[in-house]
Amino acid sequence: MKGFMFYCILFAAINLYAAPLSDIKNRFNDRSILAMDSLPDALAGNHADLVESRLRNEAIMKFSEHQLPDNKKDWEAHRAQLKAKLIEKAAISIDHKLPLNIRETGEIQMKGYKVKNIAFQTIPGVYATANLFIPDGNGPFPAIVHMLGHWRKGKIDTSGPQQVGQAFALNGYVCLTIDPWGSGERATTHGDFEYHGSNLGASFMNIGETLLGRQVVDNMRGIDLLSAMPNVDANRIGATGASGGGNQTMWLAALDERVKAAMPVVSVGTFEAYIMRSNCICELEPDGFALTEEAGVLALVAPRAIKMCNHKREEIPAFFIPEMIRSVNNARPVFKMLGVENNIAYETFDLTHGYWKENREAALGWFDLHLKGVGDGSSKKEASFETIPQEKLLVYPIGKRDPDVVTTAVYAKNKGTELRKAYLNNKTFDLARKKKELKDILRVQEPSTLKKAYSSKSVDGWERIALETADKKLIPLLYRSPSGQSQEYIIFSHAQGKRHIPENLLNEAKKKGLGIAIVDLSGAGETSSAAEIEKDMTYHTLSRAELWLGKSMMGEWVKELSAVTDYVKTTLKAKRIGLDGTKEAGLAGLFLSALEGKGDYLILRDAPVSYLFDNRESVDFYSMAIHLPGFLKWGDVSLAAALSGKNITMVNPLTMSGRSLSPAQLKEYKTEFETVRTRAKQAGNAVFQ
Repeated sequence: MKGFMFYCILFAAINLYAAPLSDIKNRFNDRSILAMDSLPDALAGNHADLVESRLRNEAIMKFSEHQLPDNKKDWEAHRAQLKAKLIEKAAISIDHKLPLNIRETGEIQMKGYKVKNIAFQTIPGVYATANLFIPDGNGPFPAIVHMLGHWRKGKIDTSGPQQVGQAFALNGYVCLTIDPWGSGERATTHGDFEYHGSNLGASFMNIGETLLGRQVVDNMRGIDLLSAMPNVDANRIGATGASGGGNQTMWLAALDERVKAAMPVVSVGTFEAYIMRSNCICELEPDGFALTEEAGVLALVAPRAIKMCNHKREEIPAFFIPEMIRSVNNARPVFKMLGVENNIAYETFDLTHGYWKENREAALGWFDLHLKGVGDGSSKKEASFETIPQEKLLVYPIGKRDPDVVTTAVYAKNKGTELRKAYLNNKTFDLARKKKELKDILRVQEPSTLKKAYSSKSVDGWERIALETADKKLIPLLYRSPSGQSQEYIIFSHAQGKRHIPENLLNEAKKKGLGIAIVDLSGAGETSSAAEIEKDMTYHTLSRAELWLGKSMMGEWVKELSAVTDYVKTTLKAKRIGLDGTKEAGLAGLFLSALEGKGDYLILRDAPVSYLFDNRESVDFYSMAIHLPGFLKWGDVSLAAALSGKNITMVNPLTMSGRSLSPAQLKEYKTEFETVRTRAKQAGNAVFQ
């Protein structure tokens, strides 16, 4: 890490000329939005991917820190503590006594088995859709919870999901296949199949929940359902799934001891490999990598049985075979210590990503051994079966879904509305406590204190600086000194980088004689990562990496703005500083002011007035950098504004999905901001333009 930082700093320090503008333009698909092509770079051209290199190195070091105990006494204590923390971070809460209220809407009799189309209650007032594959006969049968990954059509898809249920039913297992939140019949619009992740799935975090946790609860309730069936042996239940479903399999087996055997397919790797690699938000455990490595989760399954199946032609780095083997090898000593070394195993296949026939046959053999007590665990040939038409597996006719099958969008909005109502009913606020809670939510563990500033030759009147911080960052900064007698600076930032700042804003500041500082925050502009450029700066990869490591993008931006503000105040001798941020960067400035009181005044452009979910169609207006676990449980944007105690101008305030506010909404939020500030007994005011 030190060597990497040295070379990056060296490049910044010795660079005498701005990088070619063509290099910058090629980083973005839409060149029409590059309003500030005239701005030079602060860092050297063609430098390393600063963000990815830093986080990947951090992940490598973190992997080595997570060693599992080597004796039973320490392991049992570690096991209990780890399990409790994982449940807490995933926000898993379940009521096993809640009535299942199973609603059966159809039955398909096949040769040797039947399929029931059902919906059942997983949390109060929320139902999941599922298919229940039942062998002919009286039982009692062993049973399998089959979990799905990112199949948009969910349980009805003919490319894998329904075949798993058929294979198990024909081999004497009851198999329950549940539509994950946001997939299959649980999509926003019934029959309009969609991807359940990205900003849609991330919206659970703002209400203090996670998509991973919600799915674990669904699957635990699936075990409740199977255990209640008279033809199922509740002591012989297994779990399996592929990709995201394989991740669910691992988490369910680790956290629910009713699972006696498990087989995750194309999913187990290492948490280290998740960092700056593309995976779904449904596979994210916030702060997970700060607690343990994936081997620690696998070890929680012991002494029960788990077998991994990974593929040689896998394209997702996090699931590469060598990563899976690292986790298995690190978890195996716990199984050995408990006298069940053979209860953890793996098998590899020369296949692409998916749940294929070879995987199903491996699963049949593994579950026969551990749930039926027959065979040696090796693959068992599956019986032939017919593909079932997709429409027959639907619980509801297209467009006629029961409203109790609550979608992600409806759930996030309803829960957010409840949380905001409770927050706005507060008559007073403990400011010290609220600041501490906000710091915890942002995961600002330590400040980005300045270590050194590296200057390059000025270009077109812009001084070019690379700020090195104590937490091993390089922050690109441009500045112009104030004209005349002014000692006021305004710090500009934009969520997508400095070249998205409209030129007229800088010209207005120049006319006023203000000093100007322009910063590229982590992942934006000059510090953009190749992994994000491909996704048009949605920060899907970077935001998850930060959360895995126990941080948040918004919190990192707060720390960086803090360091820049310190530099402008101490080195540039500013007497008055304004923070002008666009989109998510504006929120970062607001949170900085709320926590540290920095910035004499704030301007937020195109920023949301609330974290309340409001619209599925435009949910991707903001990037995934915006999401903060538990934010609406804490309060809302209006409370952060009050804590700042500063004058705030919100230019073109928007909803959480980027929609303009109606006159009625604007009036309502103006009142809210004023009321909360009064109750917090803080100075300043908020102006909406």
